This record gives sequence, C-alpha cells and structure tokens, in this order.
Amino acid sequence: MRIGDIILEKLEKFYNLDEEEFTVSYVSKTSLFEFIVAVVLSQNTSDKNAVKALENLRKRFGVINPESVLNVGIEELADLIKPAGIHRERSRILLELAKIFCENMFEEKLIREVEKNDVEASRKILMRLPGVGPKTADVVLLVFFGKPVFPVDTHIRRITKRLGYVKKDNYYEISNFWASNTSQTNYMSLHLLLIAHGRRTCRALKPFCETCPINGFCEHGRRVVGSGQG
Repeated sequence: MRIGDIILEKLEKFYNLDEEEFTVSYVSKTSLFEFIVAVVLSQNTSDKNAVKALENLRKRFGVINPESVLNVGIEELADLIKPAGIHRERSRILLELAKIFCENMFEEKLIREVEKNDVEASRKILMRLPGVGPKTADVVLLVFFGKPVFPVDTHIRRITKRLGYVKKDNYYEISNFWASNTSQTNYMSLHLLLIAHGRRTCRALKPFCETCPINGFCEHGRRVVGSGQG
C-alpha cells in the first residue's frame, strides 16, 4: 500500500471532513470561467472568505460569466470581492480574465485544448491566464477536468516538509511526491484531508504533534514527541 493511501486512511479515521469547508464545493463544473474565478478568489485567503466573495458575485450577477463581470466598474467589482482580501488586485485579474473569456469561443477552445493534452502541457496552457499559477492550474485540472494531478497549497507544503519526504520547498517536487505515492482515485480526498490536517492539527505555529494521527510517519513529530516538548 502506498504511503499516501496509508496516510489518507489514517486521516479519514481521525477527521470528520466537511467538504463545504472548501471553495470548490460551491462551484459547479458547468462553467470553466466561474470555476477559475472561484479558485482565484481562494488564493492566499481562507475558503470561508472566498465563499463570501463568491456569494456576493452571485447575488449581484445571478450567473457569473465574463459579460457580467465586464458590465460593472472595477470599484464595484473590488467591493463585491472584498471579503477575499487583496480585492483591488483580484478585481484587475478578474477583469483581465473576463476580457479573454469574452473572445470568440475562447472557453470552448480552451477546454478542448486542455482535454487533449497531458498534465504538464495542460498546466502550462492554464498558466498563460492572468492570476493562474501552478496551484490554481492544478486545482482546475484535478477538480474541473479530472486530470491526475496533485495540487499543493501552503498547508500541504508545510506538512510534507515536516514529514521529511521532500526536503526542498519546491511546488513541483511536493506535488510529484504525493502524485507518485498515492492512488489516483485518492488524489482529491487526500488533498482536502491534508489541508484540513494543516488547519486543525499540523498548524504553522504550535502544531498538536502529540495527538497527530500521522506523527509516526513524521520526522518533526517524532522529534517533538520524543523530546517531550509539547
């Protein structure tokens, strides 16, 4: 059994995961534009704040599409997404995305291009878009397109380094580690559970190593528990 699957099993027993904690649970997969907007809003903020911003857009527009975003001024757009933080910068990114997606058949062409390519090529295609980095691209690839890729957020970076499986703080190395050591059918579940683990137990400051369900696999946890530091 792969180490990722073993860790998943232990986390599943420890946490009662509520998928409504995560922004992607609030977005349908009917519109790639809306999905990308939601993931951009979730960058560097809590899912709770991102969902508030997303709900503001829905109340204002009904349907979040490129045309509706372009029909409001940048000040109103910034105010609508203010709960997500960095709202002025994000509003500029959303307007840039909306302009691109308003081009003739852009969304349909983008979907076809991503679907026919492998993960590496698809990631590069999505990263051409404003505000889309590796993590955002990978969330879109995994959740919207069902591609075999493992997105890495700040919690997963921290956990992986503490576990000792990857020494460098390198997005691609961490992503490849989990992708190579976890069954593809478990990518999404493990991704969400690792984030929950980082929020609730393996916190940036004062992690709860003594009660951690995977401390037996963790270099950092074994040192802390063994030394009795607490």
